Amino acid sequence: MSTSEEDKRAGLPDPKNIGALVFDLDGTILTPEVALSERTIRTIQACRQRGLQVIIATGRAIDGAERIRTALGVEGPMIYCNGAMVADMPGGEIISATLMDKEAASFCVDLSREMGVYYQVFFPGAIKESQITLIAEQKGPEWEMYANHTGIRAELGDLKQALGRPGLKGCIKSMFLAEPEVQAAIRPKIVERFGKSIYIAQTLHNFLEIMDAKVSKGQGLKIVMEHCSLRREEILAFGDEENDLPMFAEAGFSAAPSNAKDSVKAAANLVIGSNAEDGVAAFLEEFFKL
Repeated sequence: MSTSEEDKRAGLPDPKNIGALVFDLDGTILTPEVALSERTIRTIQACRQRGLQVIIATGRAIDGAERIRTALGVEGPMIYCNGAMVADMPGGEIISATLMDKEAASFCVDLSREMGVYYQVFFPGAIKESQITLIAEQKGPEWEMYANHTGIRAELGDLKQALGRPGLKGCIKSMFLAEPEVQAAIRPKIVERFGKSIYIAQTLHNFLEIMDAKVSKGQGLKIVMEHCSLRREEILAFGDEENDLPMFAEAGFSAAPSNAKDSVKAAANLVIGSNAEDGVAAFLEEFFKL
C-alpha cells in the first residue's frame, strides 16, 4: 500500500457513524460481465442486517435495475436515471421526477439523424411515471448491446412524433450510444445550443447521457437524505464514472474502485479494489468487520 493510500485509510470514518451506503451499479458493484457476485450480495445483505440503509444510485431506469435490486433484497428510496427519478421501491412510488425539455431532445434527434449516431429517449409513462417507455429510431448493434446490458429493448418509432405527443411535458433522459471520439464531436454541439440548461454525462465508455441541468446523482442523493432524515456524515458512497462525482460531493465519504476513471479516483476519499475483484465487498468486509 502506498503512503498516499495509507493516509487516505487513516482518514476513514468511524463505522459506527455510518448509517447508509450508496452504490452505483455498472463498473462499481457489478462485475465486468455486468453481474452481481455472490460475495457482493452476501456482503450487502450483511450490511443491511446491521441496520444500514442501502441506496442504489444508477443511470439505469427502474426496469433496468430491478433484477439487481431484487437480488440484493434492498428496499426504500432509490436513485434512477442519474437522479432524474427517485422512487420508493419495491412499490415504485415516485418521490421526485425532473424532466428534460422536449426541445433539447428534439435537437438531439436531429443530431443523431445528421451524424448517423444511435440515439434513444426515455419517456415517462402516460398513466404511471415509473412505467418508462424507451424509444429509438433504428435497430443496430447499439440497440442490441443496450438490450443485452440492461434487459430493456427500446421500442422502434419516430422520435419526433413521440416528442410531439399531446400532454407530454418532457422526457426523463436521453442518450447517444457512440464511441468516445464521436461523443467528443456531439458534446460541443449540444452545449453550444443549450448551455447550462442541460446536464451531459458519460456513464459508460460509449454512453453519453443528456438530462435536465437540475439532474444529478448528487441532487438525487440530497432528495433521499431529506426524505430519510439522513445527515451527510452518515453517507458512504461508491462510484466509478463522471456521473458519480456529484454524488461524491454530497456524501460524507466516498470510495472508487481501481477501475474507475482517473478523475473519479482523484475525487474519492479512498481507492479500493476493482469491480473484477469484488472491491466494494472486500472493503465493506474489512471496514465493518463482517
